[in-house]
Amino acid sequence: MQRAPFKFLLIILGFPLHFITFFYYQLKKKNDTYSIIYEKMNASLKNLGLKEELKREFANQYVRKHAFFREKVSEQEMEREVEKLAEERYTKVLSEKIEEQYEQNGLKKLTYVSFFQSLLNKKAFLVVSCIPGILMYLLLILYSNAFVKFIFERLIMSIFVIAGVSILVFTILYLSPFDPAANILGEAATKEQIAAFNQMHGLDQSYLAQLWDAIKGIAMFDLGASFTGNEEVATSIANKFPITLTIAIFSLLMAIVIAIPVGIISATRQNTFLDYSFMFVALIGLSIPNFWQGLVFILNFSIKLQWLPATYNPQNLLSIIMPVIVLGTGLTASVARMTRSSMLEIINEDYIITAKAKGLNEKQVLWKHAVGNAMIPIITVIGLLFGDMLGGAAVTEKVFNISGIGSYIVDKQFVPDIPAIMGGVIYIAITISLVNVLIDILYAFFDPRIRSKMKQL
Repeated sequence: MQRAPFKFLLIILGFPLHFITFFYYQLKKKNDTYSIIYEKMNASLKNLGLKEELKREFANQYVRKHAFFREKVSEQEMEREVEKLAEERYTKVLSEKIEEQYEQNGLKKLTYVSFFQSLLNKKAFLVVSCIPGILMYLLLILYSNAFVKFIFERLIMSIFVIAGVSILVFTILYLSPFDPAANILGEAATKEQIAAFNQMHGLDQSYLAQLWDAIKGIAMFDLGASFTGNEEVATSIANKFPITLTIAIFSLLMAIVIAIPVGIISATRQNTFLDYSFMFVALIGLSIPNFWQGLVFILNFSIKLQWLPATYNPQNLLSIIMPVIVLGTGLTASVARMTRSSMLEIINEDYIITAKAKGLNEKQVLWKHAVGNAMIPIITVIGLLFGDMLGGAAVTEKVFNISGIGSYIVDKQFVPDIPAIMGGVIYIAITISLVNVLIDILYAFFDPRIRSKMKQL
């Protein structure tokens, strides 16, 4: 409740429930002992003439103050000032008297907070209030656990990121000099045909109207139909997503299995022949372009040796081997170099030297203290590169004739096919956002300092 956005959101979501309970609270308040004691005490103080006495006291003070500064006394202004001060003092004295009375009788003042808390202790109220207050209770449940709260906030931030990316990409497409109607219909298209195409797809509307339709479609999970082929964009992306995901996951597994052990060995055998050899191979892996590596693989393993199919075939599992290796080569090289750098930084820390001084053997120090602390930058690199692969490795997909997300977006961007491009961008934004959330969760899993900080937020 100390965080203003959370407090505001809690009030908004709980408004239906609080509206009902506040009305019930007003009915209860009329029969509360506070109202009875208030009326009695107020009548008693009035009979004693406390308010008139306070007015005379403040009037004398007012006159003396103006006489001291030799200022002219205004009767109307004095009455207003005296009335205000007397009312404030009278209210304060009345409240103090009521509180004394409550303390003597062992009573508690009925406030809306205390009233609502008393209702929460009743099981029947909790059951009935789940209907109007379900959203508020869900928010409280989400924020009751530090990890759930962390994930929830990251997902909410992802929604704003996706919205911002959508607006930016749509604006760029709107300002683009490319004309979808002319590109699709061809040079022979007449002005009437172009006008009819623009009207059919809503391209003749204003910028704000088109932007609103695009954002509304994204929010309703309706990405619309493609300009070319009149295919549903969401269906096309759903059909092309599995193969991209499959290749990305196998490439990631290849990188983890090969790169992390190679990086650890290079760090523990620094400046040896093994270290130089591994890092030289990793440098070659980073330097080789995907399209060149793919063509070399096709020439050697498909055409010359005839071991593997040259293009992807869903019916042939062997056809996925070369795309996975080509796509995973750069990822493996990057992870290997990052693992080596991170391990070298960690093994020279003071706590590693202290662990060795205590008598722990090299394997215990390496796996118990070094590897876990070195994983943060490694996870970052893996997550970012994996997000890029899920976003679509267009070059690799084109080389091996894979109908994936990357090639789909590349084919559509030169039209420009606005619904298809927007759908692809939304897919990439969602993918990268979810990968970033997963990276943050892995941070907390490997580093206890991050877990403790999450609980404090």
